Amino acid sequence: MPAPTYVITSRANPSVKQLRAAFAGQARLSGGLVAIEGDHLVLEALQSGMVLKTVFISERRPVPDEVPKSVEVLRLANDVFRSCVETQSPQGIAALLVPPVGSVEKMLRNTPLILVAQALQDPGNLGTLVRSAEAFGATGVLTTLGGVSPWNQKCIRASAGSVFRLPVAQADEAAVALLKSHKVQFLAAMPTNAIPIEQADLKLPTALLIGNEGAGLDAEWTALADRRITIPTPGRVESLNAAVAGSLLLYEASRQRASR
Repeated sequence: MPAPTYVITSRANPSVKQLRAAFAGQARLSGGLVAIEGDHLVLEALQSGMVLKTVFISERRPVPDEVPKSVEVLRLANDVFRSCVETQSPQGIAALLVPPVGSVEKMLRNTPLILVAQALQDPGNLGTLVRSAEAFGATGVLTTLGGVSPWNQKCIRASAGSVFRLPVAQADEAAVALLKSHKVQFLAAMPTNAIPIEQADLKLPTALLIGNEGAGLDAEWTALADRRITIPTPGRVESLNAAVAGSLLLYEASRQRASR
């Protein structure tokens, strides 16, 4: 598709309204599509095989060569483009994409290593955990109801594109039952009354349970755990940030698995 010459100047344009709704996380108004903004994320999405529905560019911005000719490209007036995106210094390119459908079945390949994020509220924490999960060889991430969406804008940016590639799904009763049926051990990260993480055998199929930033794991998830694990901290701190703790646990799992 050639670069568009017509510039959309109305903020009430249906495609503009759909883009704005997607950035606001309004799934019904966006038709279930997810918005991304910036050169890095658009290119990461393309390289990860995401299906782009529409690419939006600002007035004098060229269309990147990597954008397939089959993808609809719309050119927006600068003020219209800025009215849609969340960043203060937009790069002049955004896109609507079809979010991938993650499944627990996809996480059971090889020796599963799954991170379960229970009711995390900070999108930066969840995005960082998704990025760390991919970096350290995890097979997937599960999130729970009441937590931040993995398709939150800050979460997508914090994941640096990992959310496009790593299976992410909801941790419901069926997911738990499936993991248990495949002999996946559940290890609950706790600040006290737990064994040091290096004493746990992370070479086994494993689900690492990380709790809410303030309250930690709730009683229901704690009861599902086969063992309670902790990260020894000789310094004078009560607990670690959820993203830091999860990343350290994932690293330890990767370290143990590399040495077998």
